[in-house]
Amino acid sequence: MRYFICLSYHGGPFVGWQVQPKGRSVQGCIEEALSKILRLPIGIVGCGRTDAGVHARKFFAHFDSERSIPADTALRLNKMLHPHIAIQAILPVDTSLHARFSAIKRSYKYHICRHFTPFQHTLEYHYYGFAQLDKDLMQQAAQLLLEFDDFYPFCKSRSDANHYRCQLLQSHWHFDTDRMVYEVSSNRFLRGMVRLIVGMCIQVGSGQCKLNEVRQAMQTHEMLTRRLSAPAHGLFLTDIVYDPPLEYDLGG
Repeated sequence: MRYFICLSYHGGPFVGWQVQPKGRSVQGCIEEALSKILRLPIGIVGCGRTDAGVHARKFFAHFDSERSIPADTALRLNKMLHPHIAIQAILPVDTSLHARFSAIKRSYKYHICRHFTPFQHTLEYHYYGFAQLDKDLMQQAAQLLLEFDDFYPFCKSRSDANHYRCQLLQSHWHFDTDRMVYEVSSNRFLRGMVRLIVGMCIQVGSGQCKLNEVRQAMQTHEMLTRRLSAPAHGLFLTDIVYDPPLEYDLGG
């Protein structure tokens, strides 16, 4: 039988979602706890691979089990797991459904704040030049990306991607007096892509990069001369969409 886990996590204490040779990962914590509960080795497959420090408001993973799992498995997991991981639901699904490859849409938000706050090192990026950023240029930079489907300029230099094609479905900024939030959705993302896009928008908004430089890089499939990767702690994975949609009740 195949089961989907719906969860969320604060990425601060972890080296990322995926198990690494050193450090505590979200995947590793769940696999260890789930294996203890079910009393057999369990490996789980995530819907993506968030980097160290990146958060997930909604994340899915799947695992296979030869027998039905206890009804209170989610409750028991939450008692055993690190407090920065929360299991919302575990549901049986068809074995054809894959947490990563069956997803048709992923959405992220990146948070930037104007003022120094006690949350800036874990949940949002405090940008000191906030007031000087040209918001119109930042919005134009975000919208410009919708014209393209090859995002090599916004991929980590040592990426293992087979190709760089992504179908962006939305790319825009929300602005208010003290905060700005970048929202982006796509069928897939490259490693480090969202943080590099945010960094590019900041550079455009601060005058360090021109819109025509971004357009040229996208047209020629070349890296920007100056690349800025925004800090991980401002980034949230906010939604994953499947076809057919997953149906589950979070209770309450």
